Amino acid sequence: MDIFDNSDLEYLVDEFHAGFDDDEPFGEVDITSDSDSDFMDSDFDFELTQSKMNNDTSALEARNGKDIQGIPWESMNYTRDRYRENRLLHYKNFESLFRSREELYKDCLQVEKGKNFYDFQFNTRLVKSTIAHFQLRNLVWATSKHDVYFMNNYSLMHWSSLLQRGKEVLNVAKPIVPTMKQHGSLSQSVSRVQISTMAVKDDLIVAGGFQGELICKRTNEPEVAFCTKLTSAENDITNSVDIYNAPSGSLRVMTANNDCTVRLFDATKFALLSSFAFDWSVNNISTSPDGKLVAVLGDSPECLLADTGSGKVIHGLEGHLDYSFSSAWHPNGQILATGNQDTTCRLWDVRNLSQSLKVLK
Repeated sequence: MDIFDNSDLEYLVDEFHAGFDDDEPFGEVDITSDSDSDFMDSDFDFELTQSKMNNDTSALEARNGKDIQGIPWESMNYTRDRYRENRLLHYKNFESLFRSREELYKDCLQVEKGKNFYDFQFNTRLVKSTIAHFQLRNLVWATSKHDVYFMNNYSLMHWSSLLQRGKEVLNVAKPIVPTMKQHGSLSQSVSRVQISTMAVKDDLIVAGGFQGELICKRTNEPEVAFCTKLTSAENDITNSVDIYNAPSGSLRVMTANNDCTVRLFDATKFALLSSFAFDWSVNNISTSPDGKLVAVLGDSPECLLADTGSGKVIHGLEGHLDYSFSSAWHPNGQILATGNQDTTCRLWDVRNLSQSLKVLK
């Protein structure tokens, strides 16, 4: 990822609630319960109030016409659809490589609209996630349909939709001392980490930081098992982390950094197993369901498929026009989706990588 000054970016503000929130939008936080006191004692308090619940929307209310986000469009001069159309009309996509998009758009399929793939259940404003960088957005993870992990400033939170409650799992504003300190380990203390990316799988949470940090914690243990700085160079952000099962069944942690390096760790003792160097900053990695392949995307129009064990590039994926920042695998392991700053998503069939299977915009 290119060095990017956040001051150059004009962030879009969540303006639709600004006009009708009171002076204390989150009210007073009730921390009288002993069971809640630990998670509330964070650098930035996680705001839970009864007043927010008044703006929540249930499935029944949505079916009866209430906006799913609780936005009172009827009191405004525009509708949700008109607002979205206007926003898309004036949205300017960030580009790293300025290339003509005309030929690209000819290949794009028109996405069919009007179909429902999900049923709306409820919306709650009790949950507030924060994303520090506009290009690094892997900061919300659902491990089940009821459990969500996300960042709220310096607090890594767990939200239960069943209990309608949040709990702080990790506070990264304070000094973090790892419990695992084997001889020869890369483990070292870190402090006041600004989280850039995260992943959660089984009982393991892995998070990366803007100064090259890596933090690994078990969900059922109070302390951090392992943390370190993968690189000490300035701006070598940990852009992406992934947790996966190797073909042998062993749990692995993979990281990608701005220093053009992908690193592979054992998820038991967190020993560094290997590292693979590439020609450009690696912005995103995702491993195939069988653990044999890893998609490597970064500051290049070309995406790569590599062997997870050796790092050897198996095939280059050509077609995108700008830098890539996201990828995902179909559960069957045969289809890979890549997302790019050229505003397209490409689908690749790993059985025939000569060209993308589909191009979506």
